[in-house]
Amino acid sequence: MQELHDAPLAPLTTFRLGGPATRLVTATTDAEVIAAVREADDTGTPLLLIGGGSNLVIGDKGFDGTALHIATRGFTLDGTTLELAAGEVWTDAVARTVEAGLAGVECLAGIPGSAGATPIQNVGAYGQEVSSTITEVIAYNRRSQETVALTNADCAFAYRHSRFKADPERYVVLRVRFRLEDADGLSGPIKYAETARTLGVEPGDRVPLAAARETVLKLRAGKGMVLDPEDHDTWSAGSFFTNPILTDEEFAAFRTRVRDRLGDGVEPPAYPAGAGRTKTSAAWLIDKAGFTKGYGTGPARISTKHTLALTNRGEATTEDLLALAREVVDGVRDAFGITLVNEPVTVGVSL
Repeated sequence: MQELHDAPLAPLTTFRLGGPATRLVTATTDAEVIAAVREADDTGTPLLLIGGGSNLVIGDKGFDGTALHIATRGFTLDGTTLELAAGEVWTDAVARTVEAGLAGVECLAGIPGSAGATPIQNVGAYGQEVSSTITEVIAYNRRSQETVALTNADCAFAYRHSRFKADPERYVVLRVRFRLEDADGLSGPIKYAETARTLGVEPGDRVPLAAARETVLKLRAGKGMVLDPEDHDTWSAGSFFTNPILTDEEFAAFRTRVRDRLGDGVEPPAYPAGAGRTKTSAAWLIDKAGFTKGYGTGPARISTKHTLALTNRGEATTEDLLALAREVVDGVRDAFGITLVNEPVTVGVSL
């Protein structure tokens, strides 16, 4: 294991923000991950897990404890069963499944971060979620100090949520197993309307795997959602806020606020989210509350390509970013009565 002291953490995050860690350990095997976690737990040392750093907002003061960078590698494909080490680069793994002719995660192309983070957040985009293909997660249980296998049902997946996110101090993901689909080189059914339109097909149709992946990459890049060190619109955590899910009563009150603010003819986005619940669009809320693309004058601004991404224009601090996030949250609440919830994990800070 590599060990550094007073080590900068900003380079390990896609925001490129945050102060140093007292100690930074880089682990390249499962055994090294477990050893570092056990050492921290046995000595009562605060522990911060870092994978691809694409979902982290670290405070300017940094982290007083051990930051563990999980850099394990492993891609094993047996028929339609895929096993990924937690440290595998997710978007590279997706590319390899497409090359192998297997469907199930092709619309999750271009998402930054590591494979081990995908079950934690139940990563999803463009009509797919990892919960639909994950069969098992191999994790280290910090309470029992043993390696365990959690089935899909054990993971308690929900929208951008899981058992791991609900109890972040308990499990450290080591490996993730997926069951993909051999559809003779075709994708899974295209579910997302924008993807279907771009491909020129109907929702539910299948297309060649490579076409699905390339289309998603093109759509993501157009929104600044594919990492590019030269493009400050990608110095972000992707979508900063989750899409609100409202009860029927809450959605009715929301529609009234929309009509009062925007006029009788305006209807907000609405998507079924289970019995008695409706999901609406955080990006729409932000835009209609007056926070348009490129909003801001400081070093942290809304992306010029997508209102849902808050970005570091190169010289921002974490406090700059949080000030912008709070302004957006307050503005949306004042306009529509909905409180946005941040998607990235905050370390040493909060909204």
